[in-house]
Amino acid sequence: MRAIPTLALTLGLLTAANPVLAQNGPLPTISVETLKDVTKTLSSDAFEGRKPTTAGETKATDYIVERFKAAGLKPGNDGKWFQDVPLVELTAKNVTPLSFTGGKAPVSLAYRSDVVIATYRVTPRIDIRNSPVVFVGYGITAPERGWDDYAGVDVKGKTVVILVNDPDWQTPTNQGLFEGRAMTYYGRWTYKFEEAARHGAAAAIIVHETAP
Repeated sequence: MRAIPTLALTLGLLTAANPVLAQNGPLPTISVETLKDVTKTLSSDAFEGRKPTTAGETKATDYIVERFKAAGLKPGNDGKWFQDVPLVELTAKNVTPLSFTGGKAPVSLAYRSDVVIATYRVTPRIDIRNSPVVFVGYGITAPERGWDDYAGVDVKGKTVVILVNDPDWQTPTNQGLFEGRAMTYYGRWTYKFEEAARHGAAAAIIVHETAP
């Protein structure tokens, strides 16, 4: 269990000279200098990256509470500044190489040096064997844009291979079906994993290249 502040960080940016106004009143103003100051402080080396479960996290949350107090705010969790929330850290161990067969020659990819493998499933072991591999382009289903990489493709229980970004990433920003270099959410890793799961895939591999 970890503790997190019970008020939004944006409120913590307020200064004592600019307290929260009465409920239903006008929104308080946050100065640009305050935003710069707080961002600079929280991103400094003194906070050690703010990783959960580390001393850096404690320093960061203590600093946020300090700003809350300076703004004249009160704790919102029965008098406490923090509330306990469940948090799980997953560490991969004994990861076997990712192996592919069926082509001209077998391919074996080592964990961390060739590929990055991770899971959000809180289970002691993930084991995927003999899973057919299906290439699904950019892994996008966007009916409002007339695009569906999964159309007519059965990927249930299979492993999908997906390209990073949107199909039109090489076109100028805000041009093209997916807004060009601006990148839509369809181009993000999180969306591609979510969409693969919605289609019943057992696993998803995103091919990352620097340019796209």
